[in-house]
Amino acid sequence: MTPYLQIENLTKSFGDLLLFNQISFGVAEGQRIGLIAKNGSGKTTLLNIIAGKEGYDEGNITFRKDLKVGYLEQSPYYPEELTVMEACFYHGNSTVQLIKEYEDCMETPGNPGLEDLLVRMEHEKAWDYERKAKQILSQLKIRDFNQKIKQLSGGQLKRVALANVLITEPDLLILDEPTNHLDLDMTEWLEDYLKRGTLSLLMVTHDRYFLDRVCSEIIEIDNRQVYSYKGNYSYYLDKRQERIDATNAEIARANNLYRTELEWMRRMPQARGHKARYREEAFYELEKVAKQRFNDSNVKLDVKASYIGSKIFEADHLCKSFGDLKILDDFSYIFARYEKMGIVGNNGTGKSTFIKILMGEQKPDSGTLDIGETVRFGYYSQEGLQFDDQMKVIDVITEIAEVIELGNGKRLTASQFLQHFLFTPETQHSYVYKLSGGERRRLYLCTVLMRNPNFLVLDEPTNDLDIVTLQVLEEYLQNFKGCVIVVSHDRYFMDKVVDHLLVFNGQGDIRDFPGNYSDYRDWKEVKASHEKEASKPKEEKTQRVRLNDKRKMTFKEKKEFEQLEKEIALLEEEKKMIEESLCSGTLGVDELTEKSKRLPILNDEIDEKTMRWMELSEIEG
Repeated sequence: MTPYLQIENLTKSFGDLLLFNQISFGVAEGQRIGLIAKNGSGKTTLLNIIAGKEGYDEGNITFRKDLKVGYLEQSPYYPEELTVMEACFYHGNSTVQLIKEYEDCMETPGNPGLEDLLVRMEHEKAWDYERKAKQILSQLKIRDFNQKIKQLSGGQLKRVALANVLITEPDLLILDEPTNHLDLDMTEWLEDYLKRGTLSLLMVTHDRYFLDRVCSEIIEIDNRQVYSYKGNYSYYLDKRQERIDATNAEIARANNLYRTELEWMRRMPQARGHKARYREEAFYELEKVAKQRFNDSNVKLDVKASYIGSKIFEADHLCKSFGDLKILDDFSYIFARYEKMGIVGNNGTGKSTFIKILMGEQKPDSGTLDIGETVRFGYYSQEGLQFDDQMKVIDVITEIAEVIELGNGKRLTASQFLQHFLFTPETQHSYVYKLSGGERRRLYLCTVLMRNPNFLVLDEPTNDLDIVTLQVLEEYLQNFKGCVIVVSHDRYFMDKVVDHLLVFNGQGDIRDFPGNYSDYRDWKEVKASHEKEASKPKEEKTQRVRLNDKRKMTFKEKKEFEQLEKEIALLEEEKKMIEESLCSGTLGVDELTEKSKRLPILNDEIDEKTMRWMELSEIEG
């Protein structure tokens, strides 16, 4: 494989904070690498260094000559007055520059150099560039190409930046959290796009399904070192556990030997011989291993939920619209105790508006919402991530409470609570402005859970959280003795946490689906397949031609013909009922699976009996 990028002995620190030390790895042609690390370990910093947007202390970064690199930043920037289409041409490559030359030429009297430009435009296929830009933007659900950048939301801006990077067709694509702000359809489209392409990829993402399906190699930054795994995310999980077990075993063996050698060191006189000096040097090397502390600490979220009664909330005939856009249309629902609901749907279908109505931040146009007296909400929202940057981390938590009750007479101080979230004592007494994006989100999660809620409402909680934190948050939510509503585009997270889905289809069409996201996706594929089959024009059956072969039906054939008519009618009726059930959204997972398997069998039976009926109908009755 042709080497594209080589990083050798790279070191980066911010003051006393050492992010990584003497790390080395490379990216070759065709490699698709996922970069994994805990929040604060320097993932985004490393990508910025590779892209030339940030300096480093030591080491070498070497690119192949003439390599085209595309970089999607976590927080992209464009001048506010640009339109969406202008932004797509903003970070110009050679094709963009050529298009600009052509446009300047066309605006210049006499069009100097036009023939040469036309040849170059044809050679670089520049005529297709704008069409391709519009195509990718449309897939990312950006359809107003003349809209100003200043009018876009943060999510829309990230999608424009993603389109910009994809359009340039780089040799090496560097992506920082590409699935943030993409809905499920867009994420699956991007998955397919990246799998089809031949480009090389270095990517940071928390979306584990995305990692599994797109990347063929994982690089992990852990304890300031780099570890490489030649496989997808599932392979990485297995091999990482093997590494952890091997390291722990090595530390345990070193500790046993260390105790023996320590006893020898204490007994030996000061004046040691030549051989003893070798043993003494080996002792100090052994001491380094024995005193290692393998940092695989998890975020512990053992916070006791306060008591919640049997009445949670009841929505009765809720309606909400913004002009012609319907969000809720006569929506009624009774939420059950300990229910764990996921909310999915494309951007703009009203998921966040529904949550804000539930939280009392917006009023419905009509209908009532009755919330139980014992309900104590813990609300994690996209807008809630606001801190005073000049405050210390510990002060953010102590403002809420000095201690937190765990139940059974156990309690944690604010400092102990933060340590469970991987905030070291040093970080706790540091200022908020020094935290990474993921660390800020983890601190925000602390502030939500510190209040001891019994009903958690989490609006996109997975954005910018590292995978380690997500795994522990999943485990916590599975065991949480309270109610949970999660709005998320993270399919893996939804599969782990929720019991059922509320599917927002737009214009007030909301369906309750009994299962997790993977169940829902499988059902959608089956439904789409059946709709496609149903929409196909029926193939005309080739009639058998009989010359001088006319004959009458036998008595037995007449009876068979009549029976076939009845059987086909019954099968068609059963098929219609199953299709209506599959589209109703009211079936349990087992029923859904059973009916989905029955449908193709029915179709085969109908085709077989219809063919026999047609054969018999050709015979004179």
